[in-house]
Amino acid sequence: MHRTYVKVLEDVLDANGTIAAANRADFDRADVTAVNLMSAPGAGKTTLLERSLRWLEGVRVGVLEGDVASTLDADRIAHLHVPVVQIDTDPGFGGECHLDANMVRSALPSLPLDELDLLVIENVGNLVCPAEFRVGEHHRVMVSSVAEGEDKPLKYPLMFRACELVLVNKIDLLPHLDFDLDRYLQNLDAVHPGVERLLVSAKTGEGVEAWREWLVRAATREAVPA
Repeated sequence: MHRTYVKVLEDVLDANGTIAAANRADFDRADVTAVNLMSAPGAGKTTLLERSLRWLEGVRVGVLEGDVASTLDADRIAHLHVPVVQIDTDPGFGGECHLDANMVRSALPSLPLDELDLLVIENVGNLVCPAEFRVGEHHRVMVSSVAEGEDKPLKYPLMFRACELVLVNKIDLLPHLDFDLDRYLQNLDAVHPGVERLLVSAKTGEGVEAWREWLVRAATREAVPA
């Protein structure tokens, strides 16, 4: 039984990898940088995008929103007047807790790739599955909220290892939480030594300018490819 499970999982990941490579080829052909943005539910991905996408000077950006159900996040991003496409994994894909390469591929015809420099793929809120499935992205970024506790890198190491940038969000709450930032950063380095990190607050805007600058560098291919 164990051998059968592993074989099935390998087949799924192999098929996903093939489609992810096709997505990546389409992004490269259109000269679009794709960023896979991942986090636990409620970490603040959408609010952070609302804060950061308003002033990406000179960068044409689109967003692909992943959720199990509803268009709530896509509706929020649409107010920024950027191209946005919603993927609900419930009706079309059985309520998956992550986006995979095929889901992203199904949405690409609805995006004006030739008119974009940057595509942000906001993944489904989950700290396990999104890290396992490449979708053709160039970069993987994780949003980690201080409200989740400083032990999360140790409990979900694959997610933290899979990313090249960790946005430590909601730092405005630090005075109100029993959260040891130094210990969190030590835990982060324990599972992904030296990974780039930015301390941000989607609510107050603190640190968001550095995140915008990172996105601009990625869009102009100045950032080191993942």
